Amino acid sequence: MALIGILGGMGPLATVDFMERVISLTSSAGASRDQQHLELLVAHLPHIPDRSEALLGTGESPLPALLRGIDMLNRNEVALIVIPCNSAHHWYDAMRDHSRAPIIHIAEASMAALPANVRRVAVLATGGTFHSGLYQRMLTARGIESVEPDAETQGHIDASIGEVKAGRIDASTEHLVLALDWLVRQGAQAAVLGCTELPLAARQMDALEIPMIDSTFELARATVSYGLARGWNMAL
Repeated sequence: MALIGILGGMGPLATVDFMERVISLTSSAGASRDQQHLELLVAHLPHIPDRSEALLGTGESPLPALLRGIDMLNRNEVALIVIPCNSAHHWYDAMRDHSRAPIIHIAEASMAALPANVRRVAVLATGGTFHSGLYQRMLTARGIESVEPDAETQGHIDASIGEVKAGRIDASTEHLVLALDWLVRQGAQAAVLGCTELPLAARQMDALEIPMIDSTFELARATVSYGLARGWNMAL
């Protein structure tokens, strides 16, 4: 058995959603009792400075706090680290170098889920994540064009994220619907929910005409696959 460390709290609901996905996916893989699930150690650290503000140059760097979280997981000898926050992955290299355990990259896991035939993809993320170019670089490397939101649409995306953080899911869904509608009209063939708050907003939406890549689900799927492949659950 081995511990999977979750560097979470960014934000709180997104971390709980991620854990629920891990448990559900493990159940789908055959787990039927407590002892057949993966062991998780959660560092729930909501006081880490805002990642998007830092990326936009309006807030302090979260890196020292992120590395303290990595230290906490290092001390507990986790065998894998996952971070259910897209914006935090701007500092992925520094965290990976500081960690004793491998860290799954949420954006790489999400890119692996893109349908093979899409050539224009919208990325819905915090303003900071979008400004950093995290997903755009990965799309370009795959020969895929990024459909960029205009200022009003990014405003709806940011509002949707903020409403989830405030626990107002209905309002967050309304903003997400408006953002996706505009992006589809610009020719997006798929959309990446590149912030772990957005899947919570998307749960109440009607089905869309384009596929949506849920970064929380893809990180959870990669986590479960990694752990089960190494026998970190008891025999099913």
